[in-house]
Amino acid sequence: MNKRTIQIIMILMSVALMGISMIQFYWLKKGIDLNALNFNDRVILALNRVKQNIEDKASQWENFNKTLNTNDNSFFKVDKDPLEKILTPSLSEYMREQLQAQIANTAWLIKPEVALQSISGSDLKRDLRIELENQGIKLDYDFGVFSNEINDFILTNGNYNVNIGETQMSDMGMAKNLVKSMHQVNLFDSEGSEPAGSLRVFFPKKTSFLIKSILPALISSILLTGLILFCFVYTINVILTQKKVSLMKTDFINNMTHEFKTPIATISLAADSINNPMVKSKPDMIERYADIIKQENRRMLNQVEKVLQIARLDKKDFQLKIVSLNLNDLVNTAMENSRLRINKRGGHINAYLKSNRANIYGDENHISNVLHNLIDNAIKYSERAPEIEIETSDAKNGVEVAISDRGIGMSKDDLKKIFEKFYRVSTGNLHDVKGFGLGLSYVKAIVDAHKGKISVESEQGKGSTFRLFFPNGITPSK
Repeated sequence: MNKRTIQIIMILMSVALMGISMIQFYWLKKGIDLNALNFNDRVILALNRVKQNIEDKASQWENFNKTLNTNDNSFFKVDKDPLEKILTPSLSEYMREQLQAQIANTAWLIKPEVALQSISGSDLKRDLRIELENQGIKLDYDFGVFSNEINDFILTNGNYNVNIGETQMSDMGMAKNLVKSMHQVNLFDSEGSEPAGSLRVFFPKKTSFLIKSILPALISSILLTGLILFCFVYTINVILTQKKVSLMKTDFINNMTHEFKTPIATISLAADSINNPMVKSKPDMIERYADIIKQENRRMLNQVEKVLQIARLDKKDFQLKIVSLNLNDLVNTAMENSRLRINKRGGHINAYLKSNRANIYGDENHISNVLHNLIDNAIKYSERAPEIEIETSDAKNGVEVAISDRGIGMSKDDLKKIFEKFYRVSTGNLHDVKGFGLGLSYVKAIVDAHKGKISVESEQGKGSTFRLFFPNGITPSK
């Protein structure tokens, strides 16, 4: 799968995911709007029933009689005697009740604002609670009776209000919400006349209530969208990883073919030479060509062994031969084995063995290979004459080995990937660096198997330093 195809798939999947998310958001919002509309309808229905109760009670003679001559409004400052004459005992009980209702009803129709004074705070509180519960609404709320005449609330939450100076109830926090509330019905309104006031209700927790009403759908939507997003990211990551691995394996096969091609050609040439009649008569030349075949064969075996070694490390199909070792001795041996190669290039290698507790438990062969690999890399990745320093030092519960060079160094991106299999650092102007990209992967695996740690510091153009830590006094896992 080429890069363009992967990009197209990523774009299409991103568009699809965004589209699904937008559709889910639309329907969730639609659900909240529908719940809000239903909630508002139920509140208005409850308020209309309470309004009916208020107006019915205001039309009752007892409530009218309480208001009579106790209100400051001059319209109701009348003597009771004329009313008593109208309501003579000679009237039947039914006629008397009808006439009383007609008088009371006519009174608030003529002067409806006065009828607001007849509202009982406790009755209103009880009626409102009952009607809202009948509609299935059990939220906390504030309520008030607003008078259009004084442009303020005369009653809030069942209590009558008194203005102090120029301060109005509508200027206070709770009343401000009631003023703006969308849940209100007019009181004592009749055709052709303005209402005396209104009954208003405000629900402080309405928004959270509406959100909770769609909470199961919201949580399900978030979880499913998150699952799809996770699968999308995971799939893209797998595709990119597989592509990278494929490229590295292709590079590995090319390198391995090149590494095998040279010794095979040399062996073939040496074998042909031995069969030459002129050579057969010269035993020294036969011995020379046989030695070349042996060396090249050993070189091929080493390459094969390196690949098989990594395969065994991947499968955890290897055993460490644990013995007591001295890291200072291993460093000296590795340094001496590499000195000839370094001297041929005009470089030098120095060791500073500062550790006084260099004894560890480990596999001598594998740890020696680790040191040789790192020194070999330091030689290969040096543009000029190699300058290598190895230092051992005591660390807490172990020994630290630092191998430094002044080679081409590595970028920050390379530092993140150097321990991956088949990964090879870009060599810049160096075109003769050979290898499979398995050396540092092997180093990391062996250090981990010894319960140690490895870290690297590098700067392009200035060189690299590899730091190895091996615990002493602890037997590593086999």
